Amino acid sequence: MNKAFIKITGLILLLVCIYYLGQNIIFASRYHEYFFISIPATGSMLTLICGIFTLIFFPKHTDNLGWILLGIAMVLALLSGGVIFQTTSLWNFFVAFSALSVGYKLLNEGRLL
Repeated sequence: MNKAFIKITGLILLLVCIYYLGQNIIFASRYHEYFFISIPATGSMLTLICGIFTLIFFPKHTDNLGWILLGIAMVLALLSGGVIFQTTSLWNFFVAFSALSVGYKLLNEGRLL
């Protein structure tokens, strides 16, 4: 098969995973009267932006710094209380995890086995 077709298929499967997992996650924001209450939410957005910027523009110079910043952003988002997880069915989780696994393998290696 054509390598471009395999990579596009892997990317589509990754997008399917994001769709299935993203259906049950709600991001909420609130107005706080005092500035120090919203520090985790603000910090999560700033570290998320810095992590994405680092991964895109300096992938070889910063090694794992971008991934560390993305991990910190996820922890701060959970601490801020602005992320609400709804229940998901086992079928949706299975489809999302399968699409993630197969899509990642196709995108990176171009083959399944």
